[in-house]
Amino acid sequence: MEESKQNKIVLLRQMIENAERNITAAKQILAQLDDGSKKSSKNPEISQLIEGTFDGEKMISLDGKSYPVPANYASKSKLVEGDLLKLSITEGGLFLYKQISPIERRQIIGVVLKDENDKYYVLSEGKKYKVLLASLTYFKAKKGDEVTLVVPKEKISEWAAIEGVTDNAENNSDDLDLKINNLEDGIEENNKIEKQESMEDEWMPDIEEMKKEASFDEGGDKEISDDLRV
Repeated sequence: MEESKQNKIVLLRQMIENAERNITAAKQILAQLDDGSKKSSKNPEISQLIEGTFDGEKMISLDGKSYPVPANYASKSKLVEGDLLKLSITEGGLFLYKQISPIERRQIIGVVLKDENDKYYVLSEGKKYKVLLASLTYFKAKKGDEVTLVVPKEKISEWAAIEGVTDNAENNSDDLDLKINNLEDGIEENNKIEKQESMEDEWMPDIEEMKKEASFDEGGDKEISDDLRV
């Protein structure tokens, strides 16, 4: 009986050792499979390559088609309207963007505000710039905050990329109204200048027509007033 019991103990120990070896081997195989899947996910099969220009929200390809650009990617990458992008579409339908030719940039300072429809914008240099809501969230910018914007250096744009918050409204609440009023005054002044230039373009006096209208009938004095001579 004692010998039989001892044999069973030995057999059980062997079974446990075999099970432990099998578990170790299974873990190694599983780790190799995981590494392989990670490598394949890092290098997915590309089915299509497209180049286009960022318009502030989307990528517009050379043939005019639009492709959605993730707002988080655009915000973190600080994409600017006019940047050239490359889109890789995988066989699984995954969109992978890469900035391949950034447009020349310049920095400006503005204040975060809301319009009558509760949409955020940034007021800078007398102009209202659209900004991605994801950018405001990413930089934790709130209404009244002073922010640094990145815009195209030469191109006039509707959109701007937020580079960071430079001044928090909560710390400067007394100066906020004055700051906003100064910026809005700048917009009003720009509008006046544009309106004046537009009026000058639309109305240009025709001296020859004025001469004709000012000439007398045949029986009268045909001399032209000195005030109308050129």
